[in-house]
Amino acid sequence: QVQLVESGGGLVQAGGSLRLSCAASRSDFSFSAYNMAWYRQPPGKQREFVAAISVLGNTNYAVSVKGRFTISRDSAKNIVYLQMNSLKPEDTAAYYCNAGFSLVRQTSGNYWGQGTQVTVSS
Repeated sequence: QVQLVESGGGLVQAGGSLRLSCAASRSDFSFSAYNMAWYRQPPGKQREFVAAISVLGNTNYAVSVKGRFTISRDSAKNIVYLQMNSLKPEDTAAYYCNAGFSLVRQTSGNYWGQGTQVTVSS
């Protein structure tokens, strides 16, 4: 069973930046074969889509983060990143990496990480 491992979360002041990373627990699980996505779950709310990157490198973003967040992949390292700039208190959430995202249906794939907490103070 492949698991995704997120890292890079933490506490940051509003206006600050963080970069999240997502790696696979098995070296034979190549992110290059999957559309990858980031989701987040704010306290007391449902999990929501944040950003996705296709196998070809096309990206799309939730309206709330567009222009502030950037999703990217390093195929050589088999890591997916989420660069988060100009962070706001409303970005506070547990952030989850997902593999197998469907660009057509805009639905998550079957592989998830355990999440990394991002807290933005005002």
